[in-house]
Amino acid sequence: MPVITVATVKPLPEHRDEVKAAFIAAIEQVHGEDGCELYALNQSDDRLVMIEKWASPAAVQTHSGSPALQKLFAALKGKLDGPLDVVNLEPVPAGDPAKGQL
Repeated sequence: MPVITVATVKPLPEHRDEVKAAFIAAIEQVHGEDGCELYALNQSDDRLVMIEKWASPAAVQTHSGSPALQKLFAALKGKLDGPLDVVNLEPVPAGDPAKGQL
């Protein structure tokens, strides 16, 4: 069963560009990880949000210890206004199959 992950960070204003660049640098490597179906960076005025889709809980577990994520966490150290907020979700298909789930 796929897993949808939503990871939200609030960069300190003076580090926003550095935090965004760190996520962008990680994206290509994460896209190559087994089980990665979606790893997309989104933004608003005060936060960055990763919307992720993984093929299985095992793929999420492997990603959690991946070199790309370790490097990303090191780059974020001291640049966030609070901890990373990560939620793993189980899809609930509804409506049009092409529109009702990631």
